Amino acid sequence: MKNGITASLAHSRSCCYLEYMDAKNAALFEPLTIKSIVLRNRIGVSPMCQYSSEDGSATDWHLIHLGSRAIGGAALVIAEATAVSPEGRITPADAGLWAEKHIEPLARINRFVKQHGAVPGIQLAHAGRKASAARPWDGGAHLAENAGGWETIAPSALAFGGELPKVPRAMAEADIEKVKDDFTAAATRALAAGYEWLELHSAHGYLSHEFLSPLSNQRTDRYGGAFENRVRFLIETTRAVRAVWPDRFPLSVRLSCTDWLPGGWDIEQSVELARRLKAEGVDLIDCSSGGLVPDAKIPIAPCYQVPFAERIRREAGVATAAVGFITKPAEADDIVRGGKADLVLLARELLRDPYWPARAARTLGHEDKLRVPVQYARAW
Repeated sequence: MKNGITASLAHSRSCCYLEYMDAKNAALFEPLTIKSIVLRNRIGVSPMCQYSSEDGSATDWHLIHLGSRAIGGAALVIAEATAVSPEGRITPADAGLWAEKHIEPLARINRFVKQHGAVPGIQLAHAGRKASAARPWDGGAHLAENAGGWETIAPSALAFGGELPKVPRAMAEADIEKVKDDFTAAATRALAAGYEWLELHSAHGYLSHEFLSPLSNQRTDRYGGAFENRVRFLIETTRAVRAVWPDRFPLSVRLSCTDWLPGGWDIEQSVELARRLKAEGVDLIDCSSGGLVPDAKIPIAPCYQVPFAERIRREAGVATAAVGFITKPAEADDIVRGGKADLVLLARELLRDPYWPARAARTLGHEDKLRVPVQYARAW
């Protein structure tokens, strides 16, 4: 497996630097239709935690942060990892959807996003053993209970390590049922808030990913051990959410396609899981990697995760999104044009430049496909 990933990475790097040859057929700016949703192009905003919520509620920061990316031309704007319960937050400042009070602040943002031509999406999450931490700019370490922290839960009583040394409480089956119910309730609130795209977070070492990987799941019951058992929590959660999330709207799942560590979760298991998720009504796999352990050696380079999206798309027969160190318009266009993924989700590059999609349209010769707002036209 390791050699296969290395070879794929080498291939991806060379593909990402292909000289842009045919601007007139830029697949990046062709619409994408999934269920009833039509994305105006293949560029989306990846969920990015802002750690700026007030008791889970969105603020004006989120309106400007997400709204500006819609104005900038992204087709899909996915709100940050949003906790399905207070104990599921990464930090006390995380976004939440565990209460009715969270709906209207999000609905306000979604109305603005749709007004400017983008589709509003949200990622639902539970942080598991990585919960109860300080914000990154406050150090990011686990918080003691007398400093605003709380008890963490996980599949097994195994700490993440490093700056997150808390040993979580191993979940009883009653805890598992509660978390599944929390996801379902949050999905219902997401619909009430006007979201048209829902993503389940099963990556980056958070709770669902912790169930998937043998490095963090040492259970001996029906939720641990064999592959079929380790994927059970995510499959059951997906099934429960799909039952309340309208079939006309897309449902995606973000996976860490490998732990980058021997004996952990890997791309082969991700492909098989993607097949099963497709059968449960999942429309797209958002292909990321890592985050489960603090000592993984990740070969970060331009487009380094694209091979995962390409392989899952090809072998599981499901649409995929590519993420990770994609910065250049020609790279993004090559990913879509080459059939490596159906959608490109940008994160840090869109923090640096909310108008990256509009600039990419110009670079690729497709200014007719994406226009800046009339208010800004004189400066463009």
